[in-house]
Amino acid sequence: MNEGMQILGPVVGLTIWTMIMWAWMYATRIPAMQKSPDVDTSNLTGTTGASLRAALPDNVNWKADNYNHLHEQPTVFYAIAITLALLGLGDGLNALLGWIYVGLRVAHSLVQATANKVMVRFVLFAMSSVVLIALIVHAAMAVFH
Repeated sequence: MNEGMQILGPVVGLTIWTMIMWAWMYATRIPAMQKSPDVDTSNLTGTTGASLRAALPDNVNWKADNYNHLHEQPTVFYAIAITLALLGLGDGLNALLGWIYVGLRVAHSLVQATANKVMVRFVLFAMSSVVLIALIVHAAMAVFH
């Protein structure tokens, strides 16, 4: 791998995890929709995930919620990681921080998709945010130096 590109590993890792959550979401959501007396799967037209929320159990919705969360703050991670890679600064500490960020997001997903303890989720989210801020600071120092 080229110099400064190691941070692309965590980028790919988090996209793989996002697709695992996508599969888990549908593996639980489709059977729940089929079992729900409030959902007629043969006549679904123009519905959204939000309209299905009330008809599905909370533990099924948690996976969809997390899948959506993986398209929010991680987009900032992708942008800053690619910026660091392009600057040649994606190795060493920044690559390590990238993997820590991914690990915290995976842990956050597992908590949200299973027990969904809000304070545990919050701590994991806050920790991942601090790691992301560190990556942003490193990129800002290089870009605005």
